[in-house]
Amino acid sequence: MTAVWQEQVSLKAYNTFGIDVKARYFTQAHCDDEVREALAQARQRELAVQVIGGGSNLLLTRDIDAVVLHMASRGRRVLSDDGERVVVEAEAGEPWHPFVQWSLAQGYCGLENLSLIPGTVGAAPMQNVGAYGVEVKDVFAGLTALDRETGELRDFDLEACAFGYRDSVFKRNAGRWLILRVRYALSRTLRAHLDYGPVRQRLLEQGVEQPSAQAISDAICSIRREKLPDPSELGNAGSFFKNPVVSAGLVERIRARYPGVVAYPQADGQVKLAAGWLIEQAGWKGYREGDAGVHRLQSLVLVNYGQASGAQVYALAQRIQADILERFGVELEMEPNLY
Repeated sequence: MTAVWQEQVSLKAYNTFGIDVKARYFTQAHCDDEVREALAQARQRELAVQVIGGGSNLLLTRDIDAVVLHMASRGRRVLSDDGERVVVEAEAGEPWHPFVQWSLAQGYCGLENLSLIPGTVGAAPMQNVGAYGVEVKDVFAGLTALDRETGELRDFDLEACAFGYRDSVFKRNAGRWLILRVRYALSRTLRAHLDYGPVRQRLLEQGVEQPSAQAISDAICSIRREKLPDPSELGNAGSFFKNPVVSAGLVERIRARYPGVVAYPQADGQVKLAAGWLIEQAGWKGYREGDAGVHRLQSLVLVNYGQASGAQVYALAQRIQADILERFGVELEMEPNLY
């Protein structure tokens, strides 16, 4: 089936910030052939291609003078099952949270801590998404990507992905690799991760002493719903800044002025700081300028109250970055991809 190309399409419905910019051309790919066709047509017309999934990690600051290729592929399957270890595969366009819930419904454990994260299966490895003590890399079994330079398919194992904190080889080589499907190694036996954040406390409050994977997922969903605004109700991209990793010496200098600094020692001797704590201490929590603002309950989340432009959100982010650098000597890095 030939993919349909549309002109001057609003992307408001395709990014969770709800930023209303236009794509010069827009098309969707439901399978590998449609991906190849879209890329081939773009080459023939000498047009750049911008690939998007769920648009949950994207800040659009201007109209896109290119072809926006929306990954709309669907499908999930079990590749192997030895009675304990189960390898599942999902197409890149599969929405992430429904995929997690599907895996739990089958009795497969491993993705429960990553519940209610917005976005798609294909986008998750790019950022090495993580939450509550678990990252994609911890359950990763491989992926298949298209090399946009050669047109060849390549399978990536864990090492080849070079995962880091909210980072991967795909993010560092933006525009080269187009992820088509991803595989995860799950288990029928729960190995619970409960010690990051308030997960264990929430389960105890719910009277759950020996939680199932689904119970952990439910607890995390309830925590996330309290902390993070629903993008369908208030435009946002979740956590806007990465938690910065800094030297122990800098942390001690900060602690001398702010004894309550939230810090997590790392294995390499450095220390991870809570970006949200820094932003809140600087007085930005609940700040609003026009329709761009900082969420009133979670200072790590920038929001669009309705009509903010991407440029306005970006300008606010830059002001926060400059303030945190001046106050604490800490550079904050944005999580969303900027266009």
